[in-house]
Amino acid sequence: MKSTVYIETFGCQMNVADTERAATGLRKAGYEMTASAETADVVLLNTCSVRERAERKIFRRIGEVRKLASPTRKRPLIGVMGCVAQLEGPSIFRNSPAVDLVIGTRATDRISSLIERVQDGEKSVIDLEERQEGEVWDVSPAERRSPYVAFVPIIEGCNKFCSFCIVPYSRGREKSRSAQEIVAEVLRLRALGYKEIHLIGQNVNSYRPKSQAGLEPYGGATPFSRLLRAVADTGTERIKFMTSFPRDFHPDIVSALEEFPNLCDWVHLPVQSGSDRVLKAMRRGHNSEDYLRRVEAIKTSTRRLSLTSDIIVGFPGELEADFEDTMRLVRACEYDGLFIFKYSKRKGTPAEKFEDSVTEAEKTRRFLALEELQESIQSRIYRDYVGRRVSVLVERQSARSAEDMTGHSTCQKVVNFRSEGTAAGEILDVLISQAKPYSLYGEVARESRP
Repeated sequence: MKSTVYIETFGCQMNVADTERAATGLRKAGYEMTASAETADVVLLNTCSVRERAERKIFRRIGEVRKLASPTRKRPLIGVMGCVAQLEGPSIFRNSPAVDLVIGTRATDRISSLIERVQDGEKSVIDLEERQEGEVWDVSPAERRSPYVAFVPIIEGCNKFCSFCIVPYSRGREKSRSAQEIVAEVLRLRALGYKEIHLIGQNVNSYRPKSQAGLEPYGGATPFSRLLRAVADTGTERIKFMTSFPRDFHPDIVSALEEFPNLCDWVHLPVQSGSDRVLKAMRRGHNSEDYLRRVEAIKTSTRRLSLTSDIIVGFPGELEADFEDTMRLVRACEYDGLFIFKYSKRKGTPAEKFEDSVTEAEKTRRFLALEELQESIQSRIYRDYVGRRVSVLVERQSARSAEDMTGHSTCQKVVNFRSEGTAAGEILDVLISQAKPYSLYGEVARESRP
């Protein structure tokens, strides 16, 4: 038996998917995966660099892992993988001498051989190279974090180069998987009993495979909308996707959602700002009018589609008038959920050179004002669910009560309800009786849906 390995994951769904893929390859190579850093011979930190705070957290964690050594046990081998590894490269060894191994975002399939090089005595092993020809996306069901919900990457990387974002530098250019490969994976997951598939990527609707093979029978204005129809045609019970880029969001995506009930009623469409001046400085490639046209297509759908978004406050040069434009846009869009971030400078991005003109106190004030507005909108939307039924995939026992179960609706809302003998993995209707600030509560609707 080879060494035991623990992978700790930070950041987005793509990192979760990379961890699942890495664990699959390591187990195939004879390594044993363990659930704790304290019992591992090798600790790999799968890192996120989108926010400065996330990057600082990684280096604190390296220090904690280094201290796991004891008189009866040498410290584990420490590896840094993911976006921080790709961006920082050899400087990680200088900043943190405890690190033995640096693994870039495209080296996931080569981790076992890199570990062996360290164990054979090589110092400061690093791999930032591109994926090699013939490497395929392979994830064992045993390594997926849920037996009911599976992440399926369809596109990796980003070509958009927003001025604030590090992703194009850490993940590289957009590269789409073939439709045939994606559909085959979804069919395998369905056969294994998975109930919900998340098609994921930095910008899923930028999907552009080299070949249209597998998409020919499906109508649609874009390769992504045709892929949605192909995946829906597998009969998988619930299909979600994120994240969508506004400039590439074609109304035909809404048409696909209307045609296939198993395409879930949720769209995540990050706007980042409501000010055209700030959007131009962010290099988003759209203005507020462009964005609102896409929101109108979502809001006027024959289905009630849940809409969520991301917004950055305090971007360099953002004036009070710009922030008021953002507040107006949020009122107009009436988001079901909103992820709000205070701008933080990221080394290596174009915005790093901009003067960070908004004080930290002002960023906090704007954050809280936007949060208060969103909470009032969200509270009204959630109250509208009282008395309605929602379809819920039961995921686990609630952390707050042993008598309750929890899961997500098709519209991506957290729903808690009295367990009443239900089991994880079931899909059932819940009649909503209470609206909480960020979740819904109800009881299982035993009678059939009208």
